[in-house]
Amino acid sequence: MLALGGCAGERVWAPDEAVKAAAYRHDGPPRLTLFTMLNNKTGAGAHTSLMVNGSQRIIFDPAGSFGHETIPERNDVLFGATPPVVDVYTRYHARETYHVKIQELDVSPAVAQKAMALVQGYGAVPSAQCARSTSSVLAELFPGQIAATWYPKQLAEQFGQLPGVREQVLHEYDSDDNSKVLAAWDPAKVN
Repeated sequence: MLALGGCAGERVWAPDEAVKAAAYRHDGPPRLTLFTMLNNKTGAGAHTSLMVNGSQRIIFDPAGSFGHETIPERNDVLFGATPPVVDVYTRYHARETYHVKIQELDVSPAVAQKAMALVQGYGAVPSAQCARSTSSVLAELFPGQIAATWYPKQLAEQFGQLPGVREQVLHEYDSDDNSKVLAAWDPAKVN
């Protein structure tokens, strides 16, 4: 079988039972959270992802490298985004070479549900298309306010202009080998 490199993302499809068992509904308001990973030296964007708190909380991690055997994934959607999962997700990305810009926007339940449907229906995202896919989803949710882009930093700037966005930054200074974060994480020891 032949495949064109870079034309399709890696398909991952967790079983229904695993997705159902991992489902987590955060008790906070319906919310979109944009994560942007930025280079500490240059400020350039390296990756982007979108967490949606709707009927459950999920993370759309397009073309992302994050993954753990206890966190079900369907294509680029991670299920069961509990507070400990979100914590390890952000700490996995923040390290001596990158920091994470976290931008939150409370939305209506209808917008959150539409976002969930869009990210779950997007499919596996090819390499280097994280911002393109995330911005395409956000452009459907906020027409005329968000434009599709290939650049994570540009997407963060656009998202930051939406009324009501709150922003924080996570810096960590551990090794650039982020695989150690996942290796050290024990989901059995967190609630």
